[in-house]
Amino acid sequence: MPVAASAIYFLNLRGDVLINRLYRDDVGGNMVDAFRMHIMQTKELGTCPVRQIGGCSFFYMRISNVYIVIVVSSNANVACAFKFVVEAVTLFKSYFGGAFDEDAIRNNFVLIYELLDEIMDFGYPQNLSPEILKLYITQEGVRSPFSSKPADKPVPNATLQVTGAVGWRREGLTYKKNEVFLDIVESVNLLMSSKGSVLRCDVTGKILMKCFLSGMPDLKLGLNDKIGLEKESQLKSRPAKSGKTIELDDVTFHQCVNLTRFNSEKTVSFVPPDGEFELMKYRITEGVNLPFRVLPTIKELGRARMEVNVKVKSVFGAKMFALGVVIKIPVPKHTAKTSFQVTSGRAKYNAAIDCLVWKIRKFPGQTEPTMSAEIELISTMAEKKSWTRPPIQMEFQVPMFTASGLRVRFLKVWEKSGYNTVEWVRYITKAGSYEIRC
Repeated sequence: MPVAASAIYFLNLRGDVLINRLYRDDVGGNMVDAFRMHIMQTKELGTCPVRQIGGCSFFYMRISNVYIVIVVSSNANVACAFKFVVEAVTLFKSYFGGAFDEDAIRNNFVLIYELLDEIMDFGYPQNLSPEILKLYITQEGVRSPFSSKPADKPVPNATLQVTGAVGWRREGLTYKKNEVFLDIVESVNLLMSSKGSVLRCDVTGKILMKCFLSGMPDLKLGLNDKIGLEKESQLKSRPAKSGKTIELDDVTFHQCVNLTRFNSEKTVSFVPPDGEFELMKYRITEGVNLPFRVLPTIKELGRARMEVNVKVKSVFGAKMFALGVVIKIPVPKHTAKTSFQVTSGRAKYNAAIDCLVWKIRKFPGQTEPTMSAEIELISTMAEKKSWTRPPIQMEFQVPMFTASGLRVRFLKVWEKSGYNTVEWVRYITKAGSYEIRC
C-alpha cells in the first residue's frame, strides 16, 4: 500500500511554519522552502492541489488561514492523503471547540503534536475518530472564545472502545423513545437529445440514517436489490417473489456494516453509530424511471423574433407531487423583450443567466403544464452569428419517489433488552444534472 505522507506542515498565509511532523526520513526538513518558493510565491497557488518539485510530491489544502502541506518522495496514495487531512481537521476542531485557524494552532502546540503522533504512524493513517481518541488523550484544547459548542462529555470504557469491534458506538446509551429514521435520497442525471432520445442517464443515491436507540442494537436492512433477493430465495429454498428488482452498482458502505455477512448473505447488517450517519452510497445505470419529460419547441422567426413552447410532463403517480420545480430555457444574449403564457406557475426572463426561468412551486403527478413565450431580439447591422443552443436545465424534488425504484423491504432492530422501536422511512428524488437539448 502506498504511503499517505512522509511529512506534514502547517503554514500560515505568509508561509511561516506553525508546526510540522516528519514521519519518514526520505524527505528533508527543508522541503517546505521549496513549497514556499515554487508554489506560494507564484501565481500557481490554488490552481492544482498536487505538485511535483525536485522528485517530491506536495499535496496541499487551505483551511481558514492555514495551509496544510503533505510531502512524499515515493509513490503515494493521494486520495488517502487528502482524506487524512479532512479527518484530521475534523479531529482538531472537536478539541478546539469548532475553530481551526492560526490562533488555535498556536494555542495548542502540545496537544497537536500528541495527536499527530497518534493519528499517523510511519506515513500510514491510523485511528482518527474523535470519540475514541478522547478516551485516552484527555487533554482539553484551548477553546476559541467565539465558540459556543459545549465540551464533550467523557466516555467510559476506553479499553473496549479502542480494542473492540464497535469503535463507532459507545456503551450505556439510553433513550426514552427508541426511533430509527431512514432516508433514501437520489439524484437523477440525464442528458436527452432534442428528438427525445436518452443520451446519458444514471442515478446516484445514498441512504441516510438517524438512530436514537438504547444499548448496542443490531440492525438488519433489506432492499429490493436483485442480488439480495436471489440470495434470500436460495437460503430459504423457495423461488423469489415477483416484482421489480434493482441492480446496484458502485456500492460503498459505512464502516459499521458487517461486510462478511453482506458477502455471504447479501444483507446489510450493522451496529449503528449514535445519531446521524450515511449508511451507504450506490449508483444505478439501468431501469431508471425519469420523473419528468420535457418537450421543447424553439422557432427563430427572422432575425428579431423567437417563439418558445415548452411542455413538461410529470411521469410519477397522480397522488404524488414535486416541489420547487425550476425549468431554465436558454435564450440569446441580445434578448430585448419577452412575453409569457403559462398554464401553471410563473415565468420571467433572467438577463444575468440569459434564460427564461419557469418556476412551479407544487407540480402534481400525471400533469402536462405548458409555457409559451415570444422573444424580441435586438436587431443589429452586423452579420448574425449562429446561436449555439445550450441545453434546458431542470431543478426539482419529488418526495416519496425513487427514480431507481429502490425500496426498503424490511428494517429489523434487535437488542438484548427486547425494547420496541419505531421505524420511519422516507424517499426523495432530486435533480442532479438534468439537461435536455433543444
